[in-house]
Amino acid sequence: MQTNRLVLPGAVALTALALVAPSAQAAAGEKTVTVTVMGTSDLHSNVLNWDYFKDAAYADKAGNKVGLAQVSSLVDKIRAERGADHTLLFDSGDTIQGTPLAYYYAKVEPITTTGDTHPMAKAMNAIGYDAVTLGNHEFNYGLPLLATWVRQMKAPVLGANAVYERSGLPAYKPFVIKTMKVAGEKPIKVGVLGLTNPGVAIWDKANVEGRLRFTDLVESAKKWVPVIRGLGADVVVVTAHAGDSGLSSYGGDLPVENASAMVAEQVPGVDAVLFGHAHNEVAQRFVTNKVTGRQVLLTEPGKWGQRLSVMDFQLTKRQGRWTVTGKSSTTLNTNTVQEDPKIVELLKPQHDTTVGYVNKVVAKSSQELSAAESPYKDTPILDYIQKVQTETVKQALPGNTLPVLSIAAPFSRTAVFPAGDVRVRDVAGLYVYDNTLLAIKMTGAQIKDYLEHSARYFNQLAPGDPVDVSKLTNAGNTPDYNYDQLSGVSYDIDVAKPAGQRITGLTYEGAPIPADKEFVVAINNYRQSGGGGFPHVTTAPVLYNAQVEIRQALIEYATAQGTIDPADFAASNWKLTRDGQPLF
Repeated sequence: MQTNRLVLPGAVALTALALVAPSAQAAAGEKTVTVTVMGTSDLHSNVLNWDYFKDAAYADKAGNKVGLAQVSSLVDKIRAERGADHTLLFDSGDTIQGTPLAYYYAKVEPITTTGDTHPMAKAMNAIGYDAVTLGNHEFNYGLPLLATWVRQMKAPVLGANAVYERSGLPAYKPFVIKTMKVAGEKPIKVGVLGLTNPGVAIWDKANVEGRLRFTDLVESAKKWVPVIRGLGADVVVVTAHAGDSGLSSYGGDLPVENASAMVAEQVPGVDAVLFGHAHNEVAQRFVTNKVTGRQVLLTEPGKWGQRLSVMDFQLTKRQGRWTVTGKSSTTLNTNTVQEDPKIVELLKPQHDTTVGYVNKVVAKSSQELSAAESPYKDTPILDYIQKVQTETVKQALPGNTLPVLSIAAPFSRTAVFPAGDVRVRDVAGLYVYDNTLLAIKMTGAQIKDYLEHSARYFNQLAPGDPVDVSKLTNAGNTPDYNYDQLSGVSYDIDVAKPAGQRITGLTYEGAPIPADKEFVVAINNYRQSGGGGFPHVTTAPVLYNAQVEIRQALIEYATAQGTIDPADFAASNWKLTRDGQPLF
């Protein structure tokens, strides 16, 4: 595995930036300098303001724009206003996965084979990032591709808490210190510590198990912040791919998933945390450090390059050293600028190649199939996923005598197979995640538990209350992708009942399912590895795991069949009820 290895204190790379001018607001006898740190996160391989699933410029109801070309123009604007020598640019992860552009250069023409530069490396190098932190999605395409991207990046790629399984040593550079020269004064040193998400151990178990482990963010910061301070850092920024809620989407076996505010509260010596992972916009939040009583600044710049966080640190020279005497942050909307033509031109060949790929026709659909109602109705378009998964597993297990079931979730409410030509982008828009297919063995009792867990997705609906689909789903902020539907059996979900008591009429081939009856269940790697905290699946026997990408299986099945006709796969096997009566 190629790594961005730790360089120990004597050889820490220091980047000299140009002169930083003193602020006019310095008190008598004190020199004050303002340093600006800009930040992005959760870019998810958005370079241009383009929606590859719709083959059109990105558009949403809020008027947002996406992509590094937008970010670049805003960064240039701030550098021009404040002086490029006053500024730094960091990112908090989830960079190389998320759009067909990233998929193409990971899977169709992988950079590990072609030697081409990854589009995100090309764009980030051109913009001039100073440090980038690993997100959990960096591990989706395996360690060799990640290592290639790290090698292509001019900026150091950080991940202090991603360590080798055997030695416990950092597998990636933990931190970097950037040095700003001040005319006639001691230079200012800005240290940045990168922390990634412990959930990688679950979500990309197949890629990291036995090779890497992921330590607690707080404990890792407690280890490395004193090292950074000891090397003379005047400002310490933590870039963390972790939300600020203190909660986890998985069980207690791993360190806390969303630990950014915990780092701010519990680790002395941190001035600010640029965080991500949650895809929220947090312009400015202050957290009191429990040890020092000092205020720690937190900011999160949303997702996809829609926002840029801007942090300002005021440093005052006191008793021979720079001290942070003020700090603030805001988020700027990248829709206030036009795309940087330099980035557009630089990425045009790779963008055009991807557009050509996603517009390849793979089949014809006999009618329009929409996923709009998939979160609360059994829809043919999700049945198509179930059909392909079931058939793939059946073909892979020719000697199997157990019934084969399949699990799928509504990943996108906007996905549509149009009547007529169905293209790669239509399939990719339905199955937006880079999951692989497995098959596990489960019992009837375990399947009942599993479905009850999934049915927590619905809010309880009292008798007589109007059915408002906008308020029916996502109970407890459960995302659509954590609502699993099961094919091959029949069941009802009674939303009048409390969570845990909703599954009724669970049958196989018209008969109630015995608790000990065994089934083969097609399931994706995210769910099987523990994503969403569903019961039984992580310990269930694995019968099949050939690392087949589900999206690619859908494309290949459609290509082989030539037509997509609901008559071949649609099977209405579940419905919502209220007190036993159909809800729709």
